[in-house]
Amino acid sequence: MANEAEIPTNRTPTLTDVAKLAGVSVATASKAINGRSEVRATTRVRVLEAAELLSFAPNALARGLLSGRTGTVGLLTSDLEGRFSIPILMGAEDAFGAGQVSVFLCDARGDAIREKHHVRALLSRRVDGLIVVGSRTDARPPLAGNIPVPVVYVYAPSSDPADISITVDNVGGGRLAIEHLLACGRRNIAHITGEAGFQAALDRAEGAAAALAAAGLSMVGGRPYFGSWDESWGRAAAHMVVEHHSEVDAIFCGSDQIARGVLDALRDLGRDVPGTTSVIGFDNWEAISAHSRPRLTSVDMNLKRLGAMAGQRLFEAIDGGTPISEEFPSRVVMRESTLSVG
Repeated sequence: MANEAEIPTNRTPTLTDVAKLAGVSVATASKAINGRSEVRATTRVRVLEAAELLSFAPNALARGLLSGRTGTVGLLTSDLEGRFSIPILMGAEDAFGAGQVSVFLCDARGDAIREKHHVRALLSRRVDGLIVVGSRTDARPPLAGNIPVPVVYVYAPSSDPADISITVDNVGGGRLAIEHLLACGRRNIAHITGEAGFQAALDRAEGAAAALAAAGLSMVGGRPYFGSWDESWGRAAAHMVVEHHSEVDAIFCGSDQIARGVLDALRDLGRDVPGTTSVIGFDNWEAISAHSRPRLTSVDMNLKRLGAMAGQRLFEAIDGGTPISEEFPSRVVMRESTLSVG
């Protein structure tokens, strides 16, 4: 290697400059920088040292053409509010690394035709892979047609077990919520949740029932109170539960929106939260949980972690690996709406 780089100060170093400094051909320099296996180790080291000495940064487009990649990923969602897609997107971008990969975000709005249009548009941009984010946890059909790039499904799994799906353990989340209330000294626990047609509602109720059974207890009312996912149902259901089961000392809510309605109702009924009645939500949607009165304890699904894992698994698949589907646990974020009575 030459002792010093003779590069004019008014221009950016090129691959030719690196090759000249390392004493190799331009083709060899390119292969070394792009990690091609046909370059000897000593030659690769010499080229990389030359590139570092010159502060050479490969042109992104040229690097993409050489590797057959564009450094872009499509993220397709049906989550209109961004409650799930935004934290998942943030986690995926963290996994991709700042400035390393560009993400195209498309909202299919739960429409199959719109989804096909977005997939075609993303593939026309030669994205290296796709991340598909569902708006609910029910299994969804795989993307239609021949998809020539790796696909990772997040939050909502693909119905095809051969696909890569990164999901949340909702049964475990329901179990965690009840175990937290039990640890707070509560024994008369009701469960108010969303529509029974949602897999998330069924799974969280299953976990809650299992945790109560393990403690030798059953739900107040003998069943989950299924309804809608909004505050109005939370208020109505809480009135119903307290009027028929005055012994209730805790309520596990299937969502934070339901929980805020429950908190309103308990306040209207003169119930002290958390003094006489504990309330825990699900989702840890900070716009609600951190601003409720009192602030709401909630089960957090770690969506950013889910997104980061989806990004990692997509990278592995792009690189030719065979990543597997995974299910991840939730965690309880404790705030003022639960309090130990022991």
